[in-house]
Amino acid sequence: MGHRVLSMHKHSSPPHPSAPAIAPRLRAAITDPRRALVVQVDSALPAVAPSHLRADYLRQAFVAHPQGGEPEIFRERMWTDRPPAKAAVLVALVQRQEMHVLLTQRSAGLSNHSGQIAFPGGRQDPEDRDVNDTALREAWEEVGLARERVEVIGRLPEYATGSGFEVTPIVGLVQPPFSLQANPGEVDEVFEVPLSFLMNPAHHRWQQLDTPEISRRWLSMPYDDPESGQHRFIWGATASMLRNLYRFLAFPPAS
Repeated sequence: MGHRVLSMHKHSSPPHPSAPAIAPRLRAAITDPRRALVVQVDSALPAVAPSHLRADYLRQAFVAHPQGGEPEIFRERMWTDRPPAKAAVLVALVQRQEMHVLLTQRSAGLSNHSGQIAFPGGRQDPEDRDVNDTALREAWEEVGLARERVEVIGRLPEYATGSGFEVTPIVGLVQPPFSLQANPGEVDEVFEVPLSFLMNPAHHRWQQLDTPEISRRWLSMPYDDPESGQHRFIWGATASMLRNLYRFLAFPPAS
């Protein structure tokens, strides 16, 4: 995977044995993804132009392509044998002087993706009208972001996680001021990252883990947060969905 095939191929995990056979080894092997070997940094790719990170351009881009174009990365190697479940996340773009992305640090006590950085979101409930409703409901339940503060402008391609979720990223603009209240059962912290940082592939790192039993490669976008002084390790599904947003904005689909 890498910049040589950005505009022509999609990335997914290779064929693999049954999920029950590989799941314990896969989970055990990735104890600290931050320490895995960095095999490539995509600094040769162009950053998204600042004009393409403004609200007016983003609205127009998603009007022209409401589904967010073709994904570069769309599937992970499965960790589980349970049936896939539909889910949605909210890619909340906060309209400050510079556009920011709202992210969460998931609670360490959660059964799936515990302690990881993620978009607000979760499993689709039967009562949800559609995936937009799922993303907005989950954002309210997880971080207290009121749905009336969100202007939904489109979505990114569906992404299948190794934990068995088929996730639709819903893209929305959020106009400050707004108040947030993290749900302590699901979220340890809420923070923002400049969209320009995430849309610059000089910050996109491909990491790889090889053992006698498995080989896995993933994308990461580490960010040193000047507000908190913390090192934010954005990787896996969240980084992959951000990469698909990068592809959409840096290489717009033909009209």
